[in-house]
Amino acid sequence: MILLARHGETEFNLQRRAQGVADSPLTPLGLRQAHAMASLVADLVAREPGVWRMVSSPLGRAVATAKVFSEHVGLPFDLDHRLREHSMGEFDGLHVDEFVPLLRTDVPLHERSFHTPGGESFETLSARIGEFLGEAGPEDRVIVVSHGAAGRVIRGLFGGLDRKAMLTLEVPQDAIFRLHDGQIDRFDCEPFV
Repeated sequence: MILLARHGETEFNLQRRAQGVADSPLTPLGLRQAHAMASLVADLVAREPGVWRMVSSPLGRAVATAKVFSEHVGLPFDLDHRLREHSMGEFDGLHVDEFVPLLRTDVPLHERSFHTPGGESFETLSARIGEFLGEAGPEDRVIVVSHGAAGRVIRGLFGGLDRKAMLTLEVPQDAIFRLHDGQIDRFDCEPFV
């Protein structure tokens, strides 16, 4: 079983900047989201007895979220580079108004962030995520803190989705996804003001 979360809102999210492997801190809303998701994770873990472990992307925004989870759930966490967000290369850190006009138009919209100068391909991202998922046994219980695109690929590979369906999944920052027995369940946190 995997409990999957995306990091809370960041300054770059708020400013509409491409993050990729660039980083920015959580906003006050992002911290509230992290605490709400952590409470939800603690409740879900309590319902599923067993030995749980937690793993996070090494990028700062995911680590900040995982630290909040650790406080609520009482578990330490490990870092796994395979869970990091995909890089948009030269576009990492750019504002949406700066990079969108530069995106290739000869590929479908949902694919464009994977075709950037110096960026990471879909194939590379899905290979490293697939390797991570391949190590999880059916009896394992893992809390995962990751990112938008990486989280889409985690859910897509787990659910056997085709590429387009995978890359158009929602990427909320206030929900937990439970991946278990071939099924994906979504648990939403309370709405934020």
